[in-house]
Amino acid sequence: IKKEYGIKPLTDVKLIRIKWGKKMITKFNHVAIAVTDLKSASDLYQNILGAQVSDICNYPNHGVSVVFVKLSNTKIELIQPFGKNSPIENFIQKNQNGGIHHICLEVKDIYKTRDKLLKNGVRILGDKEPKVGAHDKPVLFLHPKDFNGTLIELEQE
Repeated sequence: IKKEYGIKPLTDVKLIRIKWGKKMITKFNHVAIAVTDLKSASDLYQNILGAQVSDICNYPNHGVSVVFVKLSNTKIELIQPFGKNSPIENFIQKNQNGGIHHICLEVKDIYKTRDKLLKNGVRILGDKEPKVGAHDKPVLFLHPKDFNGTLIELEQE
């Protein structure tokens, strides 16, 4: 497969689709951008780019504050650390201007998807059990080293 398609294992959706016979990923959900000042970032998207933005939502259980930027075909999440043990604090310290933190892809069945990924050696962050995300749906995060340096969030449709 690598020779025919020019791809590395676990780095291309085509490989996963060929291996399992049907696609796992159904839709691009959002891109999350870590920021150091959520209010300023929200104002930038609303006032300069003319986007529709939500109010700031605090998620203490997730350690983030979020502003949802709604677009006609997808969403952007602006995220800022919230609390002392935020999972994005280290990212912000390494990227002092902020930056793209992760992308989110939707799947039909997060449990079947998890099981298939684990069988094929993909590392899932945390305890490998789906958690309820900011959209009140089950989510998992895939290790960025398995996907060309990109942190991927999988979300149940």
